[in-house]
Amino acid sequence: MGNVSVVITSYNQNEMIREVVDSVRRQKLRPDAIIVVDDGSTDPASVQVLDELEQAEDITVIRQGNAGPSAARNVGIRAARTDCVTVLDGDDRLLPTFLETTVGLLDGDASVVAASGWLRTFGVLDAVVKPTGGTITDFLSRNACPATFTFRRTVWEACGGYDESMRSGFEDWDFCLSLLAAAATAADTTATGQEPRIAIAPEPLIEYRTAPATPNITSMTTRLETMRYLINRHHAAYAAHLTDALLGIEATSIARLNLWERTVREHPALLESQPDSRAFMASPTYGDGGMAAAVRLRSMAYGQAAYDGAARGNGRRIVPSCDARDLRSATSSCYGNR
Repeated sequence: MGNVSVVITSYNQNEMIREVVDSVRRQKLRPDAIIVVDDGSTDPASVQVLDELEQAEDITVIRQGNAGPSAARNVGIRAARTDCVTVLDGDDRLLPTFLETTVGLLDGDASVVAASGWLRTFGVLDAVVKPTGGTITDFLSRNACPATFTFRRTVWEACGGYDESMRSGFEDWDFCLSLLAAAATAADTTATGQEPRIAIAPEPLIEYRTAPATPNITSMTTRLETMRYLINRHHAAYAAHLTDALLGIEATSIARLNLWERTVREHPALLESQPDSRAFMASPTYGDGGMAAAVRLRSMAYGQAAYDGAARGNGRRIVPSCDARDLRSATSSCYGNR
C-alpha cells in the first residue's frame, strides 16, 4: 500500500490552504508527495502563505497564471510520479484515514478506477453527505463522487485529464465520466470481467467547507447548460445507457417532489404562506406527478368527507376501482403520475 501523491489546488484561499496541507500531513498513510498548484493568487495574504509553504521540504509549490481548477489539477497530476493521485481543493480537508482507505480500495480491486468517501460538511451546512459512486450508468444523471478523490494515474492519462475549458463548475463530474469511459477499455480492468467503477467508502473521509457563494452553489444556475455540454461530450455513453440516464433523472425528480409533499403534510401552513406553494396548488404541473401531489395535499386539507361531498356535488364520482377510504391509494391509482 502506498505510492500516492496529493495535488492541492489553490486560488486566493489565505490560511485555508495551510489547513488543507496540515490535514494531508496528518494522514495515517503518508503520501509520497504533496503538490500545491496555485492558480494565479493575487491576494497578498494568500501569496505569503504560499511563500512559507514553499520553504517546507515535504511540499512542492507550482505557480501559474489563472487558468481555472481543471488546468491547475492537470498541472499537479502531471508533476506527480506515483501510481495513484489524490486531488483536493484548497478549502477542504482530509480526515486522517482518507488516503489509507481510498488507496486500499484501489489496491484491493482492479475494477476500481477511483475511490473516495462521504463528506462531513462544515460552515453554512452541518451534515454528512453520502455519495454512492458506481459504474458509468450511475454517473449519467448526476455526479456520484466528491471532487476530492483518489484515482489511478494511468486512467487519467488515458482519458486526457480534466477538461480545461470547463471553468463554471461540474468539471469533476465530467472527469468521472471520462475516467470510467477510458477505463472500460483498459486491460487491467477488463481482465477482471467487472465493469469499471468508482468506489465510495461508507464513512466520512472529507471535511467539506460550505459557503453561500462557492462555485458548487452558483454553478447550479447553469446546470441545464452544463448537462447539455456533458451529454454532447459523452454522447456515446448516454446513447448506450439512455434508459438508465432518464430513469435516474426521473427518480431524483420523484424523490424531491415527495420530500416537498411530506414537508407540506407536516407543516400545512406552507401551502398558503409560501408564494411558490400557492402558485403550484393554483396550477399544478402535469405529467410529472405534480397534479397527483396537489390532489393528495388538498384531500388532506379538506378531509375525506369534504372531498367526497365536493365530488358528489359537482356531479363527479370517484373511479370505482379506487378505494375512497384510502385517499393516498385513491389519488395514486386514479391520477397516476399526472
